[in-house]
Order: sequence, then structure tokens, then C-alpha cells
Amino acid sequence: MAGSIKFGTDGWRAVIAEDYTFDNVRLCSQGMATYLLGVTGPGASVVVGYDTRFASEDFAAATAEVLGANGIHVYLCTSAVPTPVVSHAVAGLRANAGVVITASHNPARWNGFKIKGPEGSSAPMEVIAKVEEEIASLLRQVSTGGTPVTRHALADLLAQGVVEWHDPTPNYFEALRRLVDVDALKNMAATVVVDSMFGAGSGFFNRLIGAGKLHIDEINGERNPSFPGIRPEPIGPNLERLRKRVPATGAVMGIALDGDADRLGIVDEHGNFLNQHQVFALLCYYLLGIRQERGHIIRSITTSTMISMLGERYGVPVHVTQVGFKYIAPLMLEHNALIGGEESGG
Repeated sequence: MAGSIKFGTDGWRAVIAEDYTFDNVRLCSQGMATYLLGVTGPGASVVVGYDTRFASEDFAAATAEVLGANGIHVYLCTSAVPTPVVSHAVAGLRANAGVVITASHNPARWNGFKIKGPEGSSAPMEVIAKVEEEIASLLRQVSTGGTPVTRHALADLLAQGVVEWHDPTPNYFEALRRLVDVDALKNMAATVVVDSMFGAGSGFFNRLIGAGKLHIDEINGERNPSFPGIRPEPIGPNLERLRKRVPATGAVMGIALDGDADRLGIVDEHGNFLNQHQVFALLCYYLLGIRQERGHIIRSITTSTMISMLGERYGVPVHVTQVGFKYIAPLMLEHNALIGGEESGG
């Protein structure tokens, strides 16, 4: 049992079988349930998703068992999905929160517990602080021999309808089709190499845009929780195979996703890695210069000043905040921002 459980820039992470245990995941779930019911009262709902790491589906089931036993309706994902898919489901289902079992880009020995707010974004700092307080109280009870976690068997909760299986992917794909001209991409006679890094994004590009002239050449697309030979973080040193594959196949570009597919890295047609600062700047330029859209931009303090320069050029406000999506998301909501991002690649 961990002495304390602290949430970082985007969730709690720990080494599997050391601090990351079923008991501690259940404590996180109970702490979240206690906080949530104190705020919403009866009738709360939570979307629970997970990535492809070791036993992530089992940790997600343990989370659902505790939330459901506390009277919270749980939408439990039917398979591993990217974190953005869970975020979209939280907002679409009008759930009160979301949980994603993932350690994002950390090495294979790690797993984690991310909390999403009702808009699908990272839960605000004040919410995380309250959940941490509840977890600390539970840990004190455990240290004196108490058993403060309420849980029921998943099969019973499913039979009662308190927990239900949910596939959030179709609605997510439909939302992407409204944002992007998917048919134009499908009809492009080209090759794009996708490095899924054995993660939750495996197969998603093929399912969305790979059924036409566009050929999606996916590498590291199978599930392998050991992430053999790589660390699932889409930065230059981890993308040697992708950088070689793109020019070797004549592809127009390469895309790499991290373990829970909420970060990406880009490789150009020559195999050159474009860092996350460059990609964020290109996205801003595309929205402002090509699509002629206007709106606020949010960036972290460590992100390239190219973003602020683009804001000046096109006459849009650029807000600078601390590192972490839990700081970026509230500003995006406050200003109905056009785009927000940070140097992590998300």
C-alpha cells in the first residue's frame, strides 16, 4: 500500500506491482467516487477507458467495480481506446467525469490513473486536490486496519445495469468526419506510415482513412505491453524505425502516437523528425493562414514563441500558462479557444 498517492501534470502514475496495485487503483476509484457523489449527489456517471498496457483492462474493471458499487453509472469501454476517444465520450454522454487507465508515454513497467472533467478535458487542479484529500483519508483508514473501499463484482453490476459496456469509437469517428474531409484523404494516392508504438491508437488510422487509395503502412501496431525496443513517446530518438521507413516506402509522411494516443510526432517525406514545437506552429498556421479561422490560442510557457509570433501576425490573442493540460484546458474553455497545445505533442 502506497504511503501517499499524488497526481502529477496529468494523473497518478506508478510502477506496476510496486505502488501501482489493484488496492491502490481501488483507493483512487473510491476517493473519486466519494468526491463526485459529494458534488453531484445520486445519478452521477463516469466513462472508464484504458490503454494496451499490462492488465489495463483489469485495472479498468476494478475501477468500474468500485464506482458502480458506490451507485455511479459506469460506461466501461469494450476495448482499449485512445485517451481523446474517452474524452469525447465523456462530453458526448454528458457524464460527470472520466477515468483512463494509462501511463501515457512512460516505460512499460508503469501504469496510471487519469481523471477527466465533464468537458472531457483534464480535471481542474481544484478537483484533483479534493480527490487527493479523499484518497489520503482512505489511506489513513487503511493504516489503522480499516476497509474503506466499497466494491461489487463486475458481473453483478453489469447484470443490474449499473455498469454497461460502451464502444465510444463510432461517435468519435463521426465527429472527426465533421471536422476533416475524410473522403479527400481516402482518395489521395499516397502512403502514410503510422507508428502506433504498440499503443491504444493501433488500427485507428486504417479504420478512419485507410479504405481507399490512401495506403496506411502501420508499424508496431500489435498489442505488446513490453513495448519491445522502444519507449512509447513520439520524440526523435524513439522513432528510428519510422524515420527509415518513410523514405524507404516513398511515403509522404510518418505519424507516431504515444501509448494512449494523445500525443503525436511527425516525420517528413525525407525522414526528418519535426519536433512538437514545429507541429504545433504548423497546426496554428493551417488554421489561421489556410482556413482563415480566428480565435484564441493557448500554449504552455515552455512552448515555442513561434506560436505567439503567429498570433501577432494574424491578430489573435495567445495565452501562456503552466505546463500541463490541466492548466491549458480551463483556458481553452474560458476563451472558447481555436487551439491549445504544449511541447509534449498534444
